[in-house]
Parts: sequence; structure tokens; C-alpha cells
Amino acid sequence: MISYCRSHHIRTNGLFVAIGHKPNTALFKGQIELDERGYIKKYEESKTNIEEGFVAGDVYDYKYRQAITASGSGCKAALDVINYLKTKK
Repeated sequence: MISYCRSHHIRTNGLFVAIGHKPNTALFKGQIELDERGYIKKYEESKTNIEEGFVAGDVYDYKYRQAITASGSGCKAALDVINYLKTKK
């Protein structure tokens, strides 16, 4: 049983909680290209519109917005950064 306030209870076998539908990207505005919803635009796996800019997680993923998919995209972005740095040597 889940209590969401002192007088309300929900009987359930599972619960999914979403913690927002607005990307926290305001600090990138004018620096990295954002779409009309405020998500960072992604090109070629995890690249952004700037050469050394990579993106992962829910700041670009408007469809799933899940921690598990965000961690997977973080791993992909890290590998993309490693490959990028190797080409710069």
C-alpha cells in the first residue's frame, strides 16, 4: 500500500513515478541547438551541433525519459567522446 498523503492510500502491486516532462536545458540555450520543446538536438548517435558537444539522457530523449535508457545513452556518449578524442591525436 502506498500513502501519498495522510488520508489517501493506493493499493498496488507496482508503481512508476515520472519526475517531470520539461527538460532542464535552459543553461544551454544559445549555446547548443535545442528543438521547439527545449530538448537538445542530437546528430550522429550522441553528437550535438557543436564539435565537442555530446548529449545523453533525458535532455534529448523526449520519448522514453527513463533512467535506464539515460544511462545507456550516457555509455554511448562516453564511447563517442573516446572515439572523438582518439581522432584528435
